[in-house]
Amino acid sequence: MDIKQYKEQAKLIRDNEIYKVYDLSTLKDLNLSLTELNPGKETLGHSHKEADEVYVFIDGKGRIEVKEEIIPVKGGDVVAVPGGKLHKVFNEGKGILSFWSIFEKYESRGK
Repeated sequence: MDIKQYKEQAKLIRDNEIYKVYDLSTLKDLNLSLTELNPGKETLGHSHKEADEVYVFIDGKGRIEVKEEIIPVKGGDVVAVPGGKLHKVFNEGKGILSFWSIFEKYESRGK
């Protein structure tokens, strides 16, 4: 499935001046989420003890902060975030920073 097909099947769960977030909830135990982060914006940052998370960057450039570590990212990069670690993504490019986040469903997201 390409991104267009994904968006047709997924649910748009956030749409504001910061980003658009789409969740595909058809998997039993995993959530596949697409974020399109606008230029100069950053995600709110969060952590969740319940689940590890993998970020797969599709397009654009920026950085992800995992606890106190700053990791530059661009399309094609993958970052694994252990459960319980605060993490936040920043778009430092002129275009949209797109990325997948993949995580086990937990009580307040996906279940």
